[in-house]
Amino acid sequence: MTNTLVDAFADVPTVAARQLAAGFSWPECPRWHEGKLWFSDMYTGTLKTVDGNGAVETVVDANSRSAHTAVPIVLGGFGWLPDGRLVVNSMHEKLVLVHDGSSVDALTEYADVSAHAPGPINDMVVDSEGRAYVTQLGFDLFNGAEPAASPIIVVAPDGAVSVADEIGDLMGANGIVLSANESTAYTAEAFLNKILVMRRGPDGTLSEHRVLAEAPSLPDGIALDEDGGVWAAMPGSGYVARFGPDGTMTDAVSVPLDAGTGSACMLGGPDRKTLYITVGVEVFDFEKSAREAKASIWVADVSRSGGDTRP
Repeated sequence: MTNTLVDAFADVPTVAARQLAAGFSWPECPRWHEGKLWFSDMYTGTLKTVDGNGAVETVVDANSRSAHTAVPIVLGGFGWLPDGRLVVNSMHEKLVLVHDGSSVDALTEYADVSAHAPGPINDMVVDSEGRAYVTQLGFDLFNGAEPAASPIIVVAPDGAVSVADEIGDLMGANGIVLSANESTAYTAEAFLNKILVMRRGPDGTLSEHRVLAEAPSLPDGIALDEDGGVWAAMPGSGYVARFGPDGTMTDAVSVPLDAGTGSACMLGGPDRKTLYITVGVEVFDFEKSAREAKASIWVADVSRSGGDTRP
C-alpha cells in the first residue's frame, strides 16, 4: 500500500477478519438470508450459501444458459421479490433473471435491461414492493474499455424497465443498499472514490443525491448498518471501512492482502453484527479464476448491526 493509504487508516479502530470458507472463483454480492450468507461465485455461474460452520451449498446454477448465448454467464447482484422468488443479474447478458426455487437451474428472463446498459450490469437491491435497483459498470471493463458514466437502472414490480433520471449518470455505480424504512439509498460511485446518498420517494424514485464520504481507495460492494453507517470494501487496500453518517471513517476491518482482494461485504449473523467479506484473487481471467478457486469468505465481529436494512 502507498503511504497515503496507510495513513488513511492509521487512527481508525481496526479489527482483523478471519477466514470462514474457501475454494471459490471470484465471490461477490453477499446477502444475509434465511440464516445463511448467500453470494455469487461469479465465474462458476452459480449462487452459493455458506453457514456459520463454513459448509457450502450451490443454490442457483445458470450454466445451462451458456448453450444459448455467446457471452459469459456471470451472476451478479440479487435479491428477493415479495412472493419469495429470487431475481439476479446476468451481468453480460444484461438480463435480470428470476429463480422460482424448484431446482437449481430454474431460471427464466424477468427483465431485459440492455437498452440502458452499455456494459455489464453489476449489483442490485430490491425494495419491499419488489422494485429492483440495478447498478452497472457503464463500459466493458473486462475488455479494456475506458470508464464511462451510466445510469442506475430501475425494474418496476411489473417488470417495466427505466432509469433513475433525477440521479443522472454515475461513474460506475457499484454496491447499492437501502435504509430499513427505504427512505434513503446509498451507492458506491467506484471510479470517483465516493459513497453517495440518495433520497428514495414513496413511489420508488431516487433523487437529491449527494456525497456522503470520500473513500481513500476505490469502493466496491457496500453494506449499511442500522445507525446509518456505510461499510465499503475497497479492493487492494486490505480493508473494509465504515463511514459514519457524517462521512468520517469510524471503523475498519483488515483482511491480509496475501489472501486476496476484498470485493464486497454484508452484515449478517443472528444479530447482524457479523461482517462477511468476499475476498477474490483473479477478476479478469474468468477461466483461471474458476479453475484455481483461490478465493474465500472472511468474517469479523463488529459492534454495529445491519438491522432491517436491505439487502
